[in-house]
Amino acid sequence: MADDLLQANERIDQLSAQGIQIIQSSEVFAFSLDAVLLADFVRPNRKHNLQTVDLCAGNGAIGLFLNRKLGGQIIEVELQDRLADMARRSVQLNDLAERYQVLNVDVKKIYNYLPKDSADIVVCNPPYFKDHPQSEKNPNQYLALARHEIALNLKEVIEKMSGLLKMNGKAYLVHRPERLTEILSLMTSLRLEPKRLKLIYPKVGRDANMVLIEAIKDGKKGGLKIVPPLVVVNEKGEYVPKVMAMLNGY
Repeated sequence: MADDLLQANERIDQLSAQGIQIIQSSEVFAFSLDAVLLADFVRPNRKHNLQTVDLCAGNGAIGLFLNRKLGGQIIEVELQDRLADMARRSVQLNDLAERYQVLNVDVKKIYNYLPKDSADIVVCNPPYFKDHPQSEKNPNQYLALARHEIALNLKEVIEKMSGLLKMNGKAYLVHRPERLTEILSLMTSLRLEPKRLKLIYPKVGRDANMVLIEAIKDGKKGGLKIVPPLVVVNEKGEYVPKVMAMLNGY
């Protein structure tokens, strides 16, 4: 069955820790460690009536990695046709069609497909870089859209995360530390109260290159916790045990 779901220049990668297989291709944007880290950062919630939305879902990796951690339904939203199709086929590959839905739509138009105030959890791994005219962009359009705010900017992302969430629903975002003040300002102005923050360092002695944020819709003001950071690799250039556990289950 797996081979039947693959198209030209595609492969199947596995996240052993989650028992999940993902259809990927070197021709488009494939999931990377930030997807694994964001899924790990999400708090478990196995309520059967839970609704989770994954915005900017790409090939569906984050949503699929949350399969064991979250109950209920998971909706993946992706603009790019090819990536959304890969996400649908990965759902089939993992026999998860009863719990998952893939919407091949523009996040900016999401209220045409999902009602406001309907989600318990919204996760997002958005484009990280502003779309300045002088910005050097990848000639591969799949990669350019995934990395730069060409189709969707940070304010629009946070607006839609907040709008989709029920009161007291949780938003989870992975982004770059250099945009942290902008992120926190936008969140608080759009009814998302930041509650938990984690910095990710590529190695000892290097600046943080990722930040994970949990916020609560209409949450009580204040109370932000800066949880212990994670250093990804050790002095030998090997993944530390915690990252190995996320990837391989040991």
